[in-house]
Amino acid sequence: MAMSRRAVFVCCDGLGRDWVRPDKTPVLEGLKRRAAWCEDHNGVFPSVTRVSAASIATGCQPARHGLQGNRMGLLEGERIVVRDVGAPDFRTHLRRATGRTLRTPTLAQRVADAGGCIAYSNVSPGAAYFLDPDNHGHVHHRDGSFAPGGASLDALAVTHDAAGDWAMTERFCEDVLGRARPAVAMLWLCDPDHTLHGVPLGSPDHDQALRGAERCVEAVVRAVDRLRAAGDDILMMVGSDHGHETIGDVIDVEAWLSANGLADLVESGDVASAGQGTSALLYATERGRGRLLGVLDAIARQPWAGAVLTDAALAAAGFAAQDGVVAAVDLARDPAPNPFGVPGRRWVAYEGKPVPVGSGQHGGRGPDETRPFLLVDDGGGAGRVGRATSLVDIAPTIARHLGLSLDGFDGRPLERS
Repeated sequence: MAMSRRAVFVCCDGLGRDWVRPDKTPVLEGLKRRAAWCEDHNGVFPSVTRVSAASIATGCQPARHGLQGNRMGLLEGERIVVRDVGAPDFRTHLRRATGRTLRTPTLAQRVADAGGCIAYSNVSPGAAYFLDPDNHGHVHHRDGSFAPGGASLDALAVTHDAAGDWAMTERFCEDVLGRARPAVAMLWLCDPDHTLHGVPLGSPDHDQALRGAERCVEAVVRAVDRLRAAGDDILMMVGSDHGHETIGDVIDVEAWLSANGLADLVESGDVASAGQGTSALLYATERGRGRLLGVLDAIARQPWAGAVLTDAALAAAGFAAQDGVVAAVDLARDPAPNPFGVPGRRWVAYEGKPVPVGSGQHGGRGPDETRPFLLVDDGGGAGRVGRATSLVDIAPTIARHLGLSLDGFDGRPLERS
C-alpha cells in the first residue's frame, strides 16, 4: 500500500564534501538553501562503497553489521580466502562461511511490513545487494534484480556510467516515486566515483562527472516537490558515501608479507591481506596469528604504512578485530598536490589488477575520502546540523520520520542545531 509519509535517499557515490561548492555543484548549493547541511559529516572505515552501503542500510558501524570491506577474507575450510564483496555471488560465499549476511537488520527489513523499500543502484552488485542482502524489499541492479523473498526480476537495463545513472534516475522518478511509492526509496548513482577511478581529481572529467550527478539529483528534487505539493510528507536526504584521494604509488602487501618471513603462511592460507584501496585488512587463522602479529612493528616502519590499527585503535575507528581480522593498515599519504592542485597522494594496495596512478581512490582514513556530504530536506528550510554526524545516522533519521523503533542503531536521528 502506498504511504503518504515516506523517505527518499540519494547517494552520489564518491562525492566528497569539499567538492560541494558553488563553482562545482550549483544544484547541491541550491539545495543547501532549503535543507539542513551536516557540517561535520563522516564516513566509516574502511571508506569503501560496499561497507558504506551496509552502514547506511543498517545504521550501524562495521564492527556491528560485520561487512568488513570491498574485499573480505572468509574462512573456507582450513584457509582464509579473500573474495570480492562486489561480486554478484558474494552473499552466497558469505552465508556458506558464516551462516548469515549482515549481523544487524537493514531499513528494508524494518519497513518490510510498513510500506516496503525499493533500492535502485548503479554501483557494484555487492554494494547494491548489501542495501538489502536478505531480500526483504526490492533491489534493482544491472546484474540482476530481486523482489521480496528473493524472486528474480528483470535486470536494470542501464550502463555503468553517467548515461546509465540518468536512465536509472528517470525510471526511479517515474516508477518508484511516482507509482510504487514505498516507505523508503533509495537511488545510488555510480558517479562521480566511477569516473574518478580513471581520471585525476579536479580535472575536466571530474567536473563533468559532478554535473552528471547533479542532473540526477535535480530530477529527484523536482519529483519530490511534485509529490509534496500533492500532500505527501517526504523526508529527502541527499549525500555521499566517501570522497577520494589521488593514487601516488602502489604496494603489494601480501607480497611484502611473503618476502618478510610469512611466505609459508600466505601459501597455506593462514595469513592474507585484503586490499581496500588506500588501506588493507590483515587476516590470520589461529595458526598464523602469532607470526603475523610479530611483523606488525616492521610494517609500521615502512614508507607505505601510515598507521597500523589493532584492538582499541580498530574499535575507535568503528571496526572490530573479529572473523580473522588481526590488523588494518591505513596506507601513507604525501600532502603534495596532483597536477590540478588537489592536495594529497596516497599509497594504494595492489589487488591483482592494473592501478591507474594519478587517478582517484579511497578506502582509508585520508581527509577527503572520509568526508562525505549530507543534506537533509525535511521541509524545515535551510539550517545546519552542527554536531559530528556519520553514515550511521541516516537510517535512524529515516526510522524516526516513519515512526519506527529506534532500537538497535549505532547512529542517532539528526537534529538541527
